[in-house]
Amino acid sequence: SRLYIKTYCKQQTEDILSDVTSRLWFTYRKNFPPIGGTGPTSDTGWGCMLRCGQMILGEALVRRHLGRDWRWVRSQTQREDYIGILNAFLDKKDGYYSLHQIAQMGVGEGKSIGQWYGPNTVAQVLKKLAVFDSWSRLAVHVAMDNTVVIEEITCVDLQGGMSERNGCLEGACALAEEETALWNPLLLLIPLRLGLSDINEAYIETLKQCFQLPQSLGVIGGKPNSAHYFIGYVGEELIYLDPHTTQPAVEPCEDSQVPDDTYHCQHPPCRMHICEIDPSVAVGFFCRTEDDFDDWCLRFRKVLYDVSSKGYKYRKFSIHLGTKPLFRTVRGVSCPR
Repeated sequence: SRLYIKTYCKQQTEDILSDVTSRLWFTYRKNFPPIGGTGPTSDTGWGCMLRCGQMILGEALVRRHLGRDWRWVRSQTQREDYIGILNAFLDKKDGYYSLHQIAQMGVGEGKSIGQWYGPNTVAQVLKKLAVFDSWSRLAVHVAMDNTVVIEEITCVDLQGGMSERNGCLEGACALAEEETALWNPLLLLIPLRLGLSDINEAYIETLKQCFQLPQSLGVIGGKPNSAHYFIGYVGEELIYLDPHTTQPAVEPCEDSQVPDDTYHCQHPPCRMHICEIDPSVAVGFFCRTEDDFDDWCLRFRKVLYDVSSKGYKYRKFSIHLGTKPLFRTVRGVSCPR
């Protein structure tokens, strides 16, 4: 969602690295309390997609509470909102989005604890967990069948906002104006299958365009033991954060600060040619307001128009392909406001 012009100047390189380093980086952990009391104490080998789900959700929460321009600075005194976000992901049973909560909620999706998740499963689990996060008040919508039904999103947000308002007596609510607004900040997750064993090249240009939308959170995808969080691209290479590093579990300090060095990737990000991405993915977007969502709808329709009206050169050959949309947006039945 941030465009950097390829100039190779030192300042821009530092800006890019600062942007990447500021993303929350969730990896395998070890020596945390047993999941469910008697379960695993490490997620090495099976938790990579769960960690990718945490990363894309973590980016949504950073934008929700800190803003897109927030940057992490090592050893800097931590803001209260930042500590609140980190606490939600610590590896313990009472964190809103901890590995423990994701793994146990996944049982309802047919996944036993310790079993690998696909992008759709982790999206569904995050949707269920977000309901309990009254601080962030994030509306998570998972669009199925390659289709974003606009009214499904606007109805849920409006009805949720109205029920919050109607459920409190006049003068009894001390919520800020933002919290009483009808629209709850939206995390839109769209699980997709972009090919059989390899990505269909007809989807590549549209996928790249998704990263340029200001609402973009990136893409999570992969297969067992090989899930990644893709946050952007350079040319034909995707930039990603890799969860396949095992680190010790973290506990908050006595002053409530969280040792956070291991939650930020402090080396140049990994790269992968876009043709090597596994075709099973979930694309994520964050819309703080209803106007942001309307803007996303307009921008994505323009993306579909632009890519469908052009031919693209691919590796080793040039061909005009009827470039396929990743998904479509439709209007369904209207809902009362």
